Amino acid sequence: MQGLLIIVFVSVFVVFALVLVAGGTGASRETKQTLAVLEAALASEKSETHNQLVDVRKAELFSAIPMINRWLLQLELAPRLRSYIYQAELKWTVGTLLLMSAASGFITGYLIYLKSHVFLLSAALGLFAGLIPTFYVFHKRGKRFSKFEQELPEAVDLMVNALRAGHSLISALGLVSKEAPDPIGKEFRICFEEQNYGLDLRVALENLATRVPIQDLRIIITAIMIQKESGGNLAEVLDKTSHLIRERFRLKRQVQVHTAQGRMTGWVLSFLPLILGIGLYIINPENMSMLWKRELGIKLLYASGIMTTLGALIIRKIVDVDV
Repeated sequence: MQGLLIIVFVSVFVVFALVLVAGGTGASRETKQTLAVLEAALASEKSETHNQLVDVRKAELFSAIPMINRWLLQLELAPRLRSYIYQAELKWTVGTLLLMSAASGFITGYLIYLKSHVFLLSAALGLFAGLIPTFYVFHKRGKRFSKFEQELPEAVDLMVNALRAGHSLISALGLVSKEAPDPIGKEFRICFEEQNYGLDLRVALENLATRVPIQDLRIIITAIMIQKESGGNLAEVLDKTSHLIRERFRLKRQVQVHTAQGRMTGWVLSFLPLILGIGLYIINPENMSMLWKRELGIKLLYASGIMTTLGALIIRKIVDVDV
């Protein structure tokens, strides 16, 4: 049985690897052809070359596999997933995320079905395993946003000092893009370059707020837009905004400290049944396997899973205080 499982796992892995390699080769070939056409259109002076249409617009690549990329372009969910992956600062594509989710879900569900022969239980656990790559993306996204929030007041202070020294707002943005560490430096650099390439400052700042949907950053952008329309001392406005962000961040930290026990309780109550069940199965497999070999045991598994999930959601709702 173990040899069969190893063979199935290796076969699935080899198939996905071959598909990804083939797709990457196809995407690279298409890229080379596009670059060749573009160079020919720019360098050649022949009339037929000038009449040839060359598409130099920025194209979103959702997958290295052309067929999957065309399919994802038709879905409304693909751009949202692409935005989440960018915000998590991962080098994945949407196709990679979906393939990883499908592979992990299918393999986990298949292995559990071979052991328990219960379809619904295998499907539920396979679905949970398939969501693990998405959970990882949201975890990385949250960590990046948290780091952005921590460094944002220092970046605003840098803008205030630049404005008081006589620099313009655009120069202050450029200074932040050069001096501030990532991820703030990277995002402000994109905003600064968009404005330099002719995009309106309002649109560039709105794009920045779209890439980094943080409440503190929206407060700063709103303050800048109001000052541009009504006038006033922008340095003083940003200075007060920086103080407001620091106080809000301090209050948020205090709330996290007071709710730490509740959050830890939620994690323990959520994972304790699963870990305890695995430990009991390792100690005495025959007694533990009665849960999925008998009809009453299967019903108990379903009931415990539903109640554990509801309890975790209720605890999360209680300790999630919006500041």
